[in-house]
Amino acid sequence: MSRNTVQPGWVRITHWINALAVVLMVMSGWQIYDASPIFPVIQFSPSITLGGWLGGALQWHFAVMWLLVANFIVYLAFTVASGRFSRKLLPLTPKQIVTDLFAALRGRLKHDDLAHYNAIQKFAYLVVIADIVLIVLSGLAVWKSVQFPLLRTLMGGYDNARIVHFVCMSVLVAFFVVHVVMVALVPRSLLLMIRGR
Repeated sequence: MSRNTVQPGWVRITHWINALAVVLMVMSGWQIYDASPIFPVIQFSPSITLGGWLGGALQWHFAVMWLLVANFIVYLAFTVASGRFSRKLLPLTPKQIVTDLFAALRGRLKHDDLAHYNAIQKFAYLVVIADIVLIVLSGLAVWKSVQFPLLRTLMGGYDNARIVHFVCMSVLVAFFVVHVVMVALVPRSLLLMIRGR
């Protein structure tokens, strides 16, 4: 890795694979949700779903699930093994989060050095890592409820596992939207994730 490289190749590759997998998982998940809504007032337009019908959506969801999980494992393994996890995301204190949150709300959060994450970024990335773990576990509890009775019980039963899965998906979508907005506000970060420097 050259001195000027801020985002190594493995980070960029796993980032873009994850972005694709999340979009496909969410779109197919919305089609699955529409077949048996948890909250009847929430329905997703067919124009933003994937699969065309329940069977097609399930095929997409299960196929892309393997890509998401494999990519996530590779990302976590490289992040921890390289020391990037502790170097980029730690330490983090509640005071840092509150300070940077107020700075962000006033439009005064600096993005001068893209090599260093501010407390809001660190917190967001830690939340999304935990969220993906919970999405996978709740998804297993829904998909293989009989095979994973302990997991189903930990989720509060099958119906609660569906709610946990839906809430975690909502957190992931919110992260994705904020992430895209931040890229629009700081376009250099997109170039960084494409070129690495």
